[in-house]
Amino acid sequence: MLNIAVFVCNPFRERCMLVWDRGPGAVIVDPGFCRPEERDALYACVEREKLQPEAILLTHTHFDHVLGVAECAARFGIPAYLHPDDRARLEEYAAMGAPFHVPTAETDFPVREVADGETLALAGMEFEVIHTPGHTPGGVCYYCRAAGDLFSGDTLFAGSIGRSDLPGGDYDREIVSVMEKLMPLPGATRVHPGHGGDTTIADERTGNPFLQPFNEVDAYGNVDGVSIDG
Repeated sequence: MLNIAVFVCNPFRERCMLVWDRGPGAVIVDPGFCRPEERDALYACVEREKLQPEAILLTHTHFDHVLGVAECAARFGIPAYLHPDDRARLEEYAAMGAPFHVPTAETDFPVREVADGETLALAGMEFEVIHTPGHTPGGVCYYCRAAGDLFSGDTLFAGSIGRSDLPGGDYDREIVSVMEKLMPLPGATRVHPGHGGDTTIADERTGNPFLQPFNEVDAYGNVDGVSIDG
């Protein structure tokens, strides 16, 4: 099981996560902090655990998930990993907080683009990139198969899915992404969303109302053709 420290950030209560295995290497997922106390809590944990962040993993580039990326990238000298389809909309998404009196996110930071199916070897861990368009065109989830942890961003929540009514969103694509890319994962997989609490794939297969009627269980123990392993 990975070590995961969660930091709730900004007015939208986005969950930034600091992830490490045995250390000292670590990755930072979606640093959305915009207040000094949020930033300081993350940095204090890095120092307390004697960690050395090696990368920033972005599940997507909505402003509430990228507000602290430039700061983290500069402080630790590390790049941000993101899908090219969301890199193309980075400037647009970074400014979407203006109506909520949230400053435009800084977008000048080093980028490494990721591709669906790619495996990232970072900080002594391996993360499989799963492209899950729907919430945004370039939304991705990062799956650590060895540990059984999925970082789902705003694609999949406990009992819900990400909204698709923002620019670039597509409800049908999101349902396909969740059903075809995430539901086949082992049921015991721990899901760490970008907002709210954690869940598991097994719980979402049978209890997520947004996946009805898609997640009806047939007589053979399958969910819409996906075999259930518990």
